[in-house]
Amino acid sequence: MSAPSPQPRKPLPEGFLDQLRAVFGDRLSTGEAVRSQHGQSETHFAPVLPDAVIFARSTEEVAALVKLCVAAEVPVIPFGAGTSIEGNTLPVQGGVTVDLSQMNAILEVNQEDFDCTVQAGVRREQLNEHLRDQGLFFPIDPGANATIGGMASTRASGTNAVRYGTMREAILSLRVVTPDGRDIRTARRARKSAAGYDLTRLMIGSEGTLGIITEITLRLHAIPEAISSAVCGFETLQGAVDTVVQSIQIGVPLARVEILDDHQMRAVNRWSKLDYPELPTLFFEFHGSPSYVDEQVRTVEEIASMNGGGEFRWSNLPEERTKLWKARHEAYYAAVNLRPGAIGWATDVCVPISRLAECITQTRADLDGASLPATILGHVGDGNFHVIFSIDPEAPEEMAEVEALNERLVQRALAMDGTCTGEHGIGLGKQQCLIDELGDAVDMMRVIKRAIDPKNLFNPGKIFAVQPGG
Repeated sequence: MSAPSPQPRKPLPEGFLDQLRAVFGDRLSTGEAVRSQHGQSETHFAPVLPDAVIFARSTEEVAALVKLCVAAEVPVIPFGAGTSIEGNTLPVQGGVTVDLSQMNAILEVNQEDFDCTVQAGVRREQLNEHLRDQGLFFPIDPGANATIGGMASTRASGTNAVRYGTMREAILSLRVVTPDGRDIRTARRARKSAAGYDLTRLMIGSEGTLGIITEITLRLHAIPEAISSAVCGFETLQGAVDTVVQSIQIGVPLARVEILDDHQMRAVNRWSKLDYPELPTLFFEFHGSPSYVDEQVRTVEEIASMNGGGEFRWSNLPEERTKLWKARHEAYYAAVNLRPGAIGWATDVCVPISRLAECITQTRADLDGASLPATILGHVGDGNFHVIFSIDPEAPEEMAEVEALNERLVQRALAMDGTCTGEHGIGLGKQQCLIDELGDAVDMMRVIKRAIDPKNLFNPGKIFAVQPGG
């Protein structure tokens, strides 16, 4: 596994752990097993352990922790489910990791207003289970059963983004603990506001570098009257992507549409014990009234047929849809386990949908020349796709090869006026890519970071170096 870039790391001040223990008691852990759990995630970076872990249960406790850490000049790193990809939660300068998973209360559901307020440790599957009896659901689905706070911090997206948007669109307001220990609310529940700076959007995607999100107010949606899913294989990647682009261009409101290339379908069949044709494949889901869903289905089926699509395998039964999307959600593990003992490196880019077919086909051609397995899958409806590499952890030459492939992928996307990451965030892994993408705008981000967190104690080392080149 590749190691994070070296970062300055100071020992904890004498007596600091005693201060924490006086406040948090047995919810302070310095044991190696707990620290190890919080020093890694779904990333290719080697683990980096925090000095201590605190399990917080309220915003007030997070604020108390922050005040202690700031006074002692100790870094503090928020942690949710540990499903981040780009090393976003690794404590590269040591310090205290604050685990928010015990802050898992659903505080309020406003059924008539289609919104709810939850603590940061609530998992998305937990929330939807709670909402189901009220005829509501939260649509953002990044695949992993992530925490809502973590999804807000990384500006997550997922399979439903083509119709329902990303976390940026889903969040109405945040409760945040700032680097000086204040407890602030970024907005009210109103659906729109022109009141001052948009602090909500500033915090979304900031990866814990500007504040620790403790509560989130979310937009909700009505559970559709009818839901239908389908799988269709294609002769070519181009035909699959063209089907999606043409469907969107004529106004078909696809709820979900995912692409898996032939390599990924081979991995999914092996891992999930399925029997789909090992071809470039689209997974669809349609929402609406029964008649409207039928109309969408017929339209997309006709478009697919014109683009080399094969038989549509349809399902309206909840258990069959669950099995289908479970296979999609496990695609990462399927790809990594194409060979025993491998580790995964997942990366993503996003481009305008008019350039998507070109970007995916060029990427697949580049991957076909690689010496190690690599698959493509993605949320093709909004131009976002992922590459998953299966790497031998004992082969440093493979890590170097993947770094080169990833760099070419990012530069390819940027040349098409895309972005270096559609939903994984920057973390440790794409800091130079961010500079390549936004140039001097990154200096403005540094100014904001210095103004809000002058001691650089909130998740330091992530997104960009506070000092250029250092």
